[in-house]
Amino acid sequence: MINLKALSEEELTGFLLSLDLPAFRVKQLLYWIYEKRALHIQDITELSKALRERLSKIACISNLKLLDRRVSIDGTEKFLFGLEDGEAIEAVLIPDDDRLTLCVSSQIGCAMGCRFCLTGKMGFIRNLQAHEIVDQVIAVQRLIEPRTTTNIVFMGMGEPMNNLDNVSHAFKRMNSLLKISRRRITVSTSGVIPGMKRLAGLTPAVNLAVSLNATTDDVRGYIMPVNRRYPVRTLMRACREYPLEPRRRITFEYILFEGLNDSSGDAERLVRLLRGIPSKINLIPFNPYEGAEFRRPREERVQFFRSLLQSGGITAMVRKSKGLDILAACGQLRGA
Repeated sequence: MINLKALSEEELTGFLLSLDLPAFRVKQLLYWIYEKRALHIQDITELSKALRERLSKIACISNLKLLDRRVSIDGTEKFLFGLEDGEAIEAVLIPDDDRLTLCVSSQIGCAMGCRFCLTGKMGFIRNLQAHEIVDQVIAVQRLIEPRTTTNIVFMGMGEPMNNLDNVSHAFKRMNSLLKISRRRITVSTSGVIPGMKRLAGLTPAVNLAVSLNATTDDVRGYIMPVNRRYPVRTLMRACREYPLEPRRRITFEYILFEGLNDSSGDAERLVRLLRGIPSKINLIPFNPYEGAEFRRPREERVQFFRSLLQSGGITAMVRKSKGLDILAACGQLRGA
């Protein structure tokens, strides 16, 4: 059985040509699958009944299965989706003024092993296929109608740079088929430099976010094993060399841990590290969970750290953690 949603536009064209169907059928199918969000071929009423029955015998439209949906007191929603092989992933919908951001997963689990991240404790299971990534957007959009997602961030389960082929294919479908502007899509990384270099060529104009979280190799290596392969100085050099369009910036995510990376010295080093890089910083007070070895700094400490960065000429914002009560905040996804 051919899964139409798993086919790229070129592959879908070839499939229909093999059935001696005219080229205009490609646009019809793409419209119904991605914009009308058809669940089944039989739903595509623009096709004749005979053609729908013919296609249904050899093809299908896959869909994620909603296993759980939780709503936080702050309006954040977390969705647990089941995949065809029995695995599960999570996506998070985050309301913020006039924006509605969907945080999507790119892998089941994660191999990066960051000490603060609940997803990393799952270990790595497998990469998501491009259609499984895109289907998170389609499934959520179907569930929240008439509301509409405005932004997409690849900040859910997994390291996007370790599944870059599927991530880039998903990005292109989101842009061309779901009509989401490239400037409203952000791909995050823990600092996998080869992936960053490929990303610029595969998905030009996509926003890049780098999870930095520390200013020294000792601390960053302790909380993020990726630093042993791509240390801070090497990562900063890659960020300086990253091609940016005019007026575009790299976003640096900096999770604040009490007594570990929130000192005045850390702030001063951070200012020096980012000097010369078009950037902004999202400060994220650590989101605790049961059994976590780290602590969340006090609010006054967070604001003081921010003030030091701003005094150094760095654009810094404190990102309010949302969905804490449903384990939907940064670093809390686990596909449970």
